[in-house]
Amino acid sequence: MKFLRNQELGFLFGVEKNRTVSNEAGKYSQVSTLEIPDEGLRTHLKEFEFIKLFRKVFKKEDSKHYILYLPDEDKLQQIARSELITIHDTHWGIETFHRAIKQVCGICRFMVRDSQAIKTYIFCSLQAFVRLELMRSEKTITNWYEVQRNLFTEVVREYILNNITSAGVY
Repeated sequence: MKFLRNQELGFLFGVEKNRTVSNEAGKYSQVSTLEIPDEGLRTHLKEFEFIKLFRKVFKKEDSKHYILYLPDEDKLQQIARSELITIHDTHWGIETFHRAIKQVCGICRFMVRDSQAIKTYIFCSLQAFVRLELMRSEKTITNWYEVQRNLFTEVVREYILNNITSAGVY
């Protein structure tokens, strides 16, 4: 966080419920114990500086806490919940992209050492993701994992059928 602050960049991070903040000098409290209005709470994060604290309540989970930091204190004050939701949704889109490109497109599984081969593998993984996203936007598939799941099911089916007939079992 301090690195980003020193680069004069803003950020949104999820924080644990036991993270401490202060509304009064020298009095620190855990974020889970605070009353946080919907529009967020401007407070001091321990060993950092002033941030805006938000709580987001989920249906099946406990609430999660997010801190928002902007280098410009005036802009930080003006951030409303609607802007937090927009920023959070963008953040979540990036998170799901990273998960999909690792789990579905296999960007982490290459076994090459040559730099050109690595670049080619990364390019192919990115191209695979773009094709999956195109299929999803055209409603050919409902989600990125569907192709992987259907492929695996088909491979298992073929294996079972081939082994049943070769073993003489019907």
